[in-house]
Amino acid sequence: MIDDDILTIEEVAKYLRVSDRTVYDWAQKGEIPSGKIGTVWRFKKSEIEKWVNDRLAVNRLNPQPNSVHIETILSPDRVLFLNYSTKRDVLLALAENIASAPQVKNKQELSIEILKREELMSTAIGRGIAIPHIRLSSITDLVVSVGVSRTDIVDFHPLDDEPVRLVFMIAASYNQHAYYLQTLSFFSARLKNRELRDSLLKAESTREVYDLMVGK
Repeated sequence: MIDDDILTIEEVAKYLRVSDRTVYDWAQKGEIPSGKIGTVWRFKKSEIEKWVNDRLAVNRLNPQPNSVHIETILSPDRVLFLNYSTKRDVLLALAENIASAPQVKNKQELSIEILKREELMSTAIGRGIAIPHIRLSSITDLVVSVGVSRTDIVDFHPLDDEPVRLVFMIAASYNQHAYYLQTLSFFSARLKNRELRDSLLKAESTREVYDLMVGK
């Protein structure tokens, strides 16, 4: 194979010695470099090799994965209650909010690129959750904005067909690949807790959402 070969899920699974389902889940959550051609996932071999090397390097330097300290990446003023039915409106509202953080130096670029990223593939991961995410050189450090929607967001097209109501936008510096992946994994794992999801949807204030996320 040449470096720029395009791989299928099955070929990536064989290369990484994991199951097809594992690769599919990683792609759906945005944890592995991937994109959709039509309705099927495809992977660039050179990007997969770099992704593997980056992860192995992180593991060598830090055998125990760093826990994500949400107090350092989220604040109560970056929590929004939303009432939009389309993901474009939701993404633009969260991009506007997250751009108020000093880590974000170019609000227009962030808005444009987060929409482009969503066009490439949906960031809905099921259970009513979406985790739009982007890395840009104009961002100096990782930051998060949380949206709790009071209405169903109908066009995220999640695999389980459950309308999205909770949106976690992650914006990171381009050189924060490892921490970026850790943060994606953190939210994906944390939000498997149905009680937490239900409590977030019932929250009456942004401070309550923040306290639930930091575990207070």
